[in-house]
Amino acid sequence: MKARVYVTLKKGVLDPQGRAVMGALNSMNFSEVEDVRIGKFMELELKGESRADEEARVRRMCEKLLANTVIENYRIEME
Repeated sequence: MKARVYVTLKKGVLDPQGRAVMGALNSMNFSEVEDVRIGKFMELELKGESRADEEARVRRMCEKLLANTVIENYRIEME
């Protein structure tokens, strides 16, 4: 079983890396770009049997390590 985890900064949290990428894109004449937010993407290969149990475990992984829930949101997709 595979889990995909997407981690993004919460609204209102400054994203200096996103700002730098936006500035670079604008300087390359991609002026239609109004905002860039940088996040993380992770794929986890799981050996569990129950989809619901594994999703709950991945959620705990996110809460404990994969995402800083003070400033980040996360979304899980199970395959």
